[in-house]
Amino acid sequence: MQNIYDYSLIELTNYFIKNNEKSYRAKQVYNWLYQQKVNSFFMMQNLKKEIIEKLETDFTMKNIKIIDKQQDNYVKKYLFKLFDDNYIEAVLLEQNYGLSLCVSTQVGCNMGCLFCQSAVTKKIRDLSVYEMVQQILVIEEKENIRISHVVVMGIGEPFDNYDNVMKFLNIINDPNGLAIGARHITVSTCGLVPRIYDFIEDGGQVNLAISLHAPNDKIRNQLVPINQAYPLNELMKSIREYIRKTNRRVTFEYVMLKEINDQTEHAEELSKLLKGLNCYVNLIPYNPTENNLYQSTNKEQILKFYDIMKKNKINITIRRELGKEIMAGCGQLRAKQEEE
Repeated sequence: MQNIYDYSLIELTNYFIKNNEKSYRAKQVYNWLYQQKVNSFFMMQNLKKEIIEKLETDFTMKNIKIIDKQQDNYVKKYLFKLFDDNYIEAVLLEQNYGLSLCVSTQVGCNMGCLFCQSAVTKKIRDLSVYEMVQQILVIEEKENIRISHVVVMGIGEPFDNYDNVMKFLNIINDPNGLAIGARHITVSTCGLVPRIYDFIEDGGQVNLAISLHAPNDKIRNQLVPINQAYPLNELMKSIREYIRKTNRRVTFEYVMLKEINDQTEHAEELSKLLKGLNCYVNLIPYNPTENNLYQSTNKEQILKFYDIMKKNKINITIRRELGKEIMAGCGQLRAKQEEE
């Protein structure tokens, strides 16, 4: 039995037409699911009894479950248990522009980025659409809040689960769905170049972020192994094409790792790589994981790196250091649960 949160509005419309019902029933159901946020078909008061019974037969509304929650002043981290006893995480961040949720797209990850806890366990499977949608819905219900921004940067590589992720984005952006504005949604990839070209056509106004983390192929091959398949020249070519065709700005995420990618020469090299692009760089203080391969860059060095980039006229920010006390780094809470 399929979960109804897997269905786009178009698919649900086709479902009703196929069952000899009026197409507008789909919007009614969507309203109950995403605006009224009911948890039973029998609460959908403007539907005929026969329709409700048919929905009960054909679909489930079961939710994934929060089994652990940790928090500090500005961050709440949730551990979800899925129906097959796998685990994923989502992180809620209180920003000055609203509440932003970082969602996961896979159980585990195959990209192998050594500074990321998610890389410790290989990908077990992709998340279905409903498992992504429900990360938002379940947290909104638990906290009695409205999530205004979504970043697709949790466990997994979003573009390695491309079709499901694009369908998820359609549902949460749909005015009849969660109605989260496309410019309030960001998808991050570590550099699956063919999917970036697909995203040029499919992504609309959704923001694109690139997990860059290195100014050259030698360092990036070490930190982000997918770079060996799609080296920087290919990645940057796809980014330039993305900017040219969409006229959208790209964010480059850059985790600061002590004496690995944080030196003066790295800042100069990165400035040269990004010169002239409609982009900005987000410097990220490293949240250490249990593998101890890397250490955090100190604040003085981060500021020195930042100043060099600014001097070279690169738009740049330093991300607030959040969540160290609650293992907010990607995959850390899940890894702890797996160990236990």
